[in-house]
Amino acid sequence: MTSPFAEFTTLAVLHALAVISPGPDFAIVLRQSVVHGRRVALATSAGIGSGIVVHVLYSVLGLGLLLRTSPRVLEVIQIVGAAYLLWLGIQSLRARPRSDVAAEASPQADASGGGVRRAFITGFLTNATNVKATWFFLSVFTVVVSPQTPRWLQGAYGAWMAVTTTLWFSLVSFGFSQPAVRRAFLRRGHWFDRAMGVVLIALAVRLALSRG
Repeated sequence: MTSPFAEFTTLAVLHALAVISPGPDFAIVLRQSVVHGRRVALATSAGIGSGIVVHVLYSVLGLGLLLRTSPRVLEVIQIVGAAYLLWLGIQSLRARPRSDVAAEASPQADASGGGVRRAFITGFLTNATNVKATWFFLSVFTVVVSPQTPRWLQGAYGAWMAVTTTLWFSLVSFGFSQPAVRRAFLRRGHWFDRAMGVVLIALAVRLALSRG
């Protein structure tokens, strides 16, 4: 049995590399930070971190075996995730010019975008339906984590990944929600939103066409 320290170190490094790589999560947080502000972006980050819990639960509880041996289950998740990203992308493409850039970039604008609850759900669904994340966790808990590792310790690994994911995207939120940064983006805000829409749609198409 591999030592818990070795397991944790390997898992932490792999997770760090995965979480900082560009993907749907990063695209959503970037958009939320620039378009809606820090409060909404932080709520989205918390939702993404909470989505990690879904992947950890099915890995720890043994449901990962079902997913690995049932391609249709993964295919359904893949279709749902692609459809959700496509919907977000289409919504972004419909963005219109903003009348007051200064007001949009002010701290008071942070509560826009449907509120923190909607932002949290957006982040949660984006991560929970991400098949790339599904394959990552299935691989990690199969190859890195020993079957003899206690469930509570596997849960602790998962908690670490959920917390660090939230912290990373919170850092991204703080960076891109700075008033000067937002103001620069929002001068051409509707074009930025539409560009992010194209990115999200491209990610949706890539997810729909991929086969793990």
